[in-house]
Amino acid sequence: MCTIVDVVFVTYKLPIGTQERSIMSKNAKTLAGIVIVVVIAIAAYFGFTHTGAKSTSDKTIKDLKVYFVPSKQPDKIVTATAPLKGLLKDQLKKEGYTVDNVDIKVGTSYEAAGEALTSGTADIGFIPGGTYVMYEDGVKPLLTATRAGLNKNFSDAAKWNDGKPTEQIKEQSSKYRSIFIAGPSAKGQELAKKVNAGQKLTWDDLSSAKWGLSSTTSSAGYIYPSLWLNKNYKKTVADLKNTVTVDSYGSGMARLASGQIDIMPTYGDARRDFAKLWTTDYQQPKSIWEETNVIGVSQEIYNDTISVSKKSKTMTPEFEKALSKAFINLAKTKEGKQVIAIYSHEGYEPAKSSNYDGERAAQKVLKNSQK
Repeated sequence: MCTIVDVVFVTYKLPIGTQERSIMSKNAKTLAGIVIVVVIAIAAYFGFTHTGAKSTSDKTIKDLKVYFVPSKQPDKIVTATAPLKGLLKDQLKKEGYTVDNVDIKVGTSYEAAGEALTSGTADIGFIPGGTYVMYEDGVKPLLTATRAGLNKNFSDAAKWNDGKPTEQIKEQSSKYRSIFIAGPSAKGQELAKKVNAGQKLTWDDLSSAKWGLSSTTSSAGYIYPSLWLNKNYKKTVADLKNTVTVDSYGSGMARLASGQIDIMPTYGDARRDFAKLWTTDYQQPKSIWEETNVIGVSQEIYNDTISVSKKSKTMTPEFEKALSKAFINLAKTKEGKQVIAIYSHEGYEPAKSSNYDGERAAQKVLKNSQK
């Protein structure tokens, strides 16, 4: 069988007249031109196909590592977030990415989650703003969580203490407050009585109580309480004489119920989350609303973030965009809402670094207090 080039060569060698030879020469040139066009087209086709294959390969991710902070009982976080593996894969598939495996871990501390992101051993982190700011050299905020607002959002602590449950409202909010809860211990009740009578607590009142503090990167459990103390008393949590570190809000609530600590700073709707456990697991005789009081309230804090590692090779600008869409859409599904409810998240919106300037100011206060 002859190729196209063979046909051109044979035709040209036929014994014909000059005029015919001229005509055939022109035809040969035309045919040769066609050959070149065809060859270029074929090359372009295979080149396009090869490029496409490479693009597809770039959109296949072997492992996607997600870290969570231990703001609640770690085993409960693991159980609640297990469906995220499949849900996130499905949403990223819609954005053109194939993920082979989603690995979920709960950090032993807030710092552990921040360090994992900074080192690149974690790709994605569900972390509070305080943790993001502390590790922002290696961490980028992708999304800010939205939650149902609360019917109590007062800066005046006494207004939280009507003995009635704090209720959610329909309006979504990207902010919350840290509240300082006084428990049923004698000291806790003493401080609550003064606050509810409209009296301002003294530094001696606060310093003589036993505080349960969260990790140093916890916004509600450490950073904003320091900012509040600095604003009102020119002090920080570092100046408190009697403190213990709680590894989660759950263990802190248990200590508060038993009287091991008198005060615990936590997020605004924490009592809603632990209302059932208060009378069951913690075996308290009365409801959490009757036995606890708010004695201090911070300024508003921007909600938790979904942040990504700047060191992760997976985090390209294109993938970050796809990941943002995936989480926003995931939060709109029934199954997705059940997963993110473990952190009281209800949705997500694009994050702005400037939203966390309050965190930066608070951490500056902390650093200055340590000099």
